[in-house]
Amino acid sequence: MAIARRVRESMKSSSWVRAMFETGIRLKREHGAENVCDLSLGNPDLDPPAAFHSTISDLLSEDPDGMHAYMPNGGYPEVRRAVAGYVAKEYGAAVTGDHIVMSCGAGGALNVVLKSILDPGDTVIAPTPCFMEYRAYAANHSGELVPVDGAADFDLDVDAVEAAIDSRTAAVVINSPNNPSGRVYPERTIASLGAMLEAKSKEIGRTIYLVSDEPYRKIVYGDVSVPSIFSHYRNAVVVSSYSKELSIPGERIGWIAASPDCDEVEILVDALILCTRILGYVNAPALMQRVVGRIAGCAVDIAPYKRRKELLCSRLSEMGYDLIEPDGTFYLFPKAPGGDDLAFVEALQKELVLTVPGRGFGKPGYFRIAFCVDDEVISRSLDGFETVIRRFRSDRRL
Repeated sequence: MAIARRVRESMKSSSWVRAMFETGIRLKREHGAENVCDLSLGNPDLDPPAAFHSTISDLLSEDPDGMHAYMPNGGYPEVRRAVAGYVAKEYGAAVTGDHIVMSCGAGGALNVVLKSILDPGDTVIAPTPCFMEYRAYAANHSGELVPVDGAADFDLDVDAVEAAIDSRTAAVVINSPNNPSGRVYPERTIASLGAMLEAKSKEIGRTIYLVSDEPYRKIVYGDVSVPSIFSHYRNAVVVSSYSKELSIPGERIGWIAASPDCDEVEILVDALILCTRILGYVNAPALMQRVVGRIAGCAVDIAPYKRRKELLCSRLSEMGYDLIEPDGTFYLFPKAPGGDDLAFVEALQKELVLTVPGRGFGKPGYFRIAFCVDDEVISRSLDGFETVIRRFRSDRRL
């Protein structure tokens, strides 16, 4: 069979999230969708803001010449300027349109960044738990992912990151708010990370980029705020998307922002634009660029996510689950009772509750619950969660 060996290996170890999603399709077919509680996939269920729909209508009624034609590979200049205005305010940095490249979502953005900075054999460090597609993204560009354990409270372990750095290290990728833990890395941690990377870059004689993957930045609770990495490290790049904050994951629209203080920032942005083209993205979707350019900074009302988070945290804690309440995202990441995350997730499946084992995020012993589903689905799932934790407790007493 003429399939690349590396692709065959990737197919065998394909994403646990997608594997559970496919399991959900099978269970819904067998038992009826109304009986299955699918908490596996981070597919936002909220409607996009009204401004999103009205802006599309306005654009379609205007129908300017060339609306669906190619534009510069980095994106429409006016859209890059609009996004830069938002980024400059949000991150407290002198970002202009010349520092922005429009992308096909955050996944496309990460591939563009890694293509731009990796030489064969280079490594990318990622604190765990993390989105393990990072491994594939690094391998796409002849690099290697180096996972590093985070702290017990899901904060970054800066000392562990430092210990993993060597002459091959090209970048550290962080994700805050974090998928799957919901942790927002505090300002003191980001400041410590930035100072360490500055010192290590000098020590090994190469630029180590700090790449922050931030599609959940607008989904935070209470008085939590997400620190700006641009305030704490020069060679920093942020990638983001509108998938979560506007609830439009299928539209595949996002952006890359390079810190204006990056070494040779003009060359870096030129590389990002070139890689957007040669990776085959060519450019971010034209219509969606125009939409987000007009509503930059707009986001969904996250009140339903907050309500679901509070319900789940309260009820699961009462049942005896060991969990840390998330600062943001629409995920919970409790410890798996008994310690075997796969066995626990499989037991939940028998109760028609679908979650994802923590090993799919580089963190065995935990499991992820996605609460971006209707309230009624969450309510129905609670009996299953209680049944299974009672069974595991009973088994341990035997």
